[in-house]
Amino acid sequence: MAGKTSQSEAAFRLARKVLVGGVNSPVRAFSAVGGLPRFIASASGSKITDVDGNEYIDYVCGYGPGILGHAHPKVVEAVAAAAKRGFCYGAPTRGETELAEIIVAAFPSIEKLRFVSSGTEAVMSAVRLARGATGRNKILKFAGCYHGHADALLVAAGSGATTLGVPSSPGVPRGATGDTILVPYNDPDALDSAFDQHGESMAAALVEPVAGNMGVIPPAEGFVPRLRRLCDRYGALLVFDEVITGFRIAYGGAQELYGVRADITTLGKIIGGGLPVGAFGGRRELMANLSPEGPVYQAGTLSGNPLAMAAGAATLRILRDGEVHGQLEVQSATLAIGLIEAARSAGLAGKVCFNRVGSMLCCFFSPGPVKDYDSARASNTGAYAAFFGAMLAGGVNLAPSQFESMFVSAAHTGTDLERTAEAARAAFADAAKLMDQRSTSR
Repeated sequence: MAGKTSQSEAAFRLARKVLVGGVNSPVRAFSAVGGLPRFIASASGSKITDVDGNEYIDYVCGYGPGILGHAHPKVVEAVAAAAKRGFCYGAPTRGETELAEIIVAAFPSIEKLRFVSSGTEAVMSAVRLARGATGRNKILKFAGCYHGHADALLVAAGSGATTLGVPSSPGVPRGATGDTILVPYNDPDALDSAFDQHGESMAAALVEPVAGNMGVIPPAEGFVPRLRRLCDRYGALLVFDEVITGFRIAYGGAQELYGVRADITTLGKIIGGGLPVGAFGGRRELMANLSPEGPVYQAGTLSGNPLAMAAGAATLRILRDGEVHGQLEVQSATLAIGLIEAARSAGLAGKVCFNRVGSMLCCFFSPGPVKDYDSARASNTGAYAAFFGAMLAGGVNLAPSQFESMFVSAAHTGTDLERTAEAARAAFADAAKLMDQRSTSR
């Protein structure tokens, strides 16, 4: 059970003096759930420990990369060996080629790739490559799918089924989003309409094949193949943002799971073993448009960082050579069953909705089904905040937002899952009380 928080309180006070909001990524400030961010001192296996010495079963897992658990011995060994050889050269290394070979072998749609330093950078570069290769400007994206904070992709939903992008953040000029077409996720009619209107000028369609930034929302049956056919019909490139799903929901990502190949794939998180990394890749002739072979410019001083390459290669070798994904499926199914039973015991049957794809899962405080951005936003975020706080107090760390995934790692044990289900029974009860109070007050 979580205990004192005085050290986290002191750390947060100090952080707010020198860091914007006291954090370096907005969700970490706990604004959506209230309460105090826990400052982490260390992590190992399935657990994280805060600066007050409280230990938590962790289902954030760095928002995805911790598929083996924290500080896996073989990954630590690989990073330590690489660190002894130097941190950054500004020159090519064999480690880049070794990691690229593993990725190319796992994804048949990728023949060549380019490493970058983040998922945002990977998607931004993929969009530039698509535009340069096709000579077109328009990009289609889906409402609720997040692809990093590049200007062209920070767009808000309009009132129609299909809208041209409107900036969703100050500082993003209208011109930056004017060629971004926004379509509801899992809406085939809106998708058809968007291609009918804009297909001839569309450079690419960009999608999270399993949406992981509005909770966990799988594609409806036939939706991804339909997107593939439309791209082929109109000459647009299909870009899969597999920054989260790549190597997570299957070794070959969503493309293996759903049997659809992308023209460009963006990757991150797991391919760096938890160190900052991103990549984008595709067919040989398409990637040849990229500098230095072609005219589409992209560069990065820290791209292919030797520590990240070593961590990523060590992680992917373990995933490739073992039975981790089979194990994760069993663990994740067990966790989902435990959470569903805990919700039922709190009287929330029919009031919450669970979505799961592989080792990604989410509980929406909504009757469901949750299949797109609008249905995700209908969730009771206050109830999630109560649930989150009770789980944290019970020693279980979840993402501080209704609209993020829980991630299961190979390090989670049966005991971890049992303790999580036990904490969830009390946490769902707290959420149920809040929902009942709000219902009565109406």
